[in-house]
Amino acid sequence: MTEVRAGRKALTLYAAGSVGMGVWVTVPGLLLLYFLTDVLGVSAALAGPALLLPKAVDVVVHPLLGSRSDRQARRDGHRRRMMRGGLLLGAALAAMFSVPPALTGRGAALWVGGWFTAGNLLFAAFQVPYLTTPSDLAVGYHERTRVFMFRMALLTAGLLAAGVAAPALSSGGTRTDYTRMALLLAAAMAASAAVALRGVRRLTAECGFKAPAERAGHSTRADLRTALRDRDFRPLVLSYLFTGTTTHLFLAALPYVTAYVFQDGRLTALFMGLFLAPAMLSGPAWTAWSRRAGNGKQRGLLISQAGFATGSVLLLPAAALLGGPARTAATAAVVMAMGTAFAGLQLFAFALLPDAVAAADTAEAGAYTGVWTAAEATGTAVGPYLYSAVLVLGGFVSSTGGAHAPQSDTALTALLTGFTLLPAALMALALALQRRCALDTGQRLG
Repeated sequence: MTEVRAGRKALTLYAAGSVGMGVWVTVPGLLLLYFLTDVLGVSAALAGPALLLPKAVDVVVHPLLGSRSDRQARRDGHRRRMMRGGLLLGAALAAMFSVPPALTGRGAALWVGGWFTAGNLLFAAFQVPYLTTPSDLAVGYHERTRVFMFRMALLTAGLLAAGVAAPALSSGGTRTDYTRMALLLAAAMAASAAVALRGVRRLTAECGFKAPAERAGHSTRADLRTALRDRDFRPLVLSYLFTGTTTHLFLAALPYVTAYVFQDGRLTALFMGLFLAPAMLSGPAWTAWSRRAGNGKQRGLLISQAGFATGSVLLLPAAALLGGPARTAATAAVVMAMGTAFAGLQLFAFALLPDAVAAADTAEAGAYTGVWTAAEATGTAVGPYLYSAVLVLGGFVSSTGGAHAPQSDTALTALLTGFTLLPAALMALALALQRRCALDTGQRLG
């Protein structure tokens, strides 16, 4: 029997939704902690919770949205209704970086935290049904990887564009610079969500839509129990939690390292470009390797995790022991290698998600995705929070308007250690958990 394959146009339209998602993931993860501490004058002790607490809401909301998405899929034959929240996500980004001039310190933290919460809710309403779409398609093992390869390519394009443009547009360090940056990116996010709605419709029409079957005793709590009791999904999602924590800690730390270690904040855009360009280019190569290797997603994910952890360790001598152009060149080389690993982290983890749903005959796809995206949201919050805690322990001093306050040697040591050794340790935990997942051995997928 010939495997159903989606057309390139449908896949491209669907994957276009990941551009806006990439902007939302990158800009707050890369700049929000730094915006709070070095532009708004919020202490690191307050900035961390201001970013963590809004994400705590996601832990509850995402599973609820997953179950609701399943109910809508059964009733309407699609999941697009909830996705309309993505059209307003850009407005939340713009408001988050448009803090009134009178607000500093605690007031500024409350403003940012409030709009961050609103944006996270809109993002969740779009993300859960969007990421569940591949699980709804009547396609096979390798075609699911192909769908996520297209998504990964466009996601990385969004990450790359935002990762380079956002720090470049806000390099002046004033509130006005950050507001202008957010307004420009907000327009791109709205366009991305609109195209994605069309893409989901076309993709499901070409490949067929498998609505989740109604089950007796169906409830959100029952869905959660089903997902969390799955012996292979549980280590997969816990591994992804630590992976997301690591990568978002890396993003949050980068502006501090360029500003205080390299003494040149313009390097943030350069390093982000060098990190994400290889990630975009290596996605198809990872996909081809996985197909040649048979059931190779698990091996690919483990290799990627090991590579990212190794790169994090190598950043310490590259940034701390070398000087001048050699330091920048060595750091750039390591960052590029980590970008290649990052592509594998994203591609293989997300490609294994619908495999977990397919392997569990009674699974509710939306419920699994809800648990998955809740773990992702937790990682995006915990990473910057852990880095802010490292800054607090090191005695980091906040500042306003981009005029950097002098830092002690202890603060600089903490700042650099949090960027290198801590991510390496977290990714090692992710790898240890992933090794417990037997989903891709062929025992359950056949």
